[in-house]
Amino acid sequence: MKTLKLISILGLALLLTVSCSTNDDDMPTGPTGPNFLGTYVQQDQMGRPAVNTVFVSSASKDDFNTTIPSEQNAAFQAMFEANLTTLSPAYANPGDMNALGLDAAAFTGLLATDVLNVSLDGTTTFFDGTNVLTGRALADDVITVELLLIFGGEDFTENPGLSNDNVDANDVAFLNSFPYLASPW
Repeated sequence: MKTLKLISILGLALLLTVSCSTNDDDMPTGPTGPNFLGTYVQQDQMGRPAVNTVFVSSASKDDFNTTIPSEQNAAFQAMFEANLTTLSPAYANPGDMNALGLDAAAFTGLLATDVLNVSLDGTTTFFDGTNVLTGRALADDVITVELLLIFGGEDFTENPGLSNDNVDANDVAFLNSFPYLASPW
């Protein structure tokens, strides 16, 4: 019986010795996270909802989505302007402007660079009556603002049937703390 106990203890000691290692060279030395090594290709971008969808022709979607923003204006502004003047009666006459005081060329020059500007020291909003394109708050009615700027003319009164998506609020109230969005149903 003593021999069996001794063999069991020696076996356990051997097992612990074999399975334990003092070599920690293979152990992570800090937090691990995603691996960003490799080649990545931009597939899509949409700094301003609906702008890319409406103003970029189907044949040019891939080109637009893979063009870096600093080169978008030169490459796509003319297409944006042609599509804007075709779509919107608010720009039917030379010199027509939107509520920002921008004619078709200036407005599409702004839109063709598909980035979301953010004010670091002022109001963050898509449009609040005074501040325009200084960011985007969750409650901002982005699509209605875009429709107003595209179809509403100088004072937002032109083409009222085209200037509102008629979605005036989120279906569930936003939370007061992060993540701010309500839980999915």
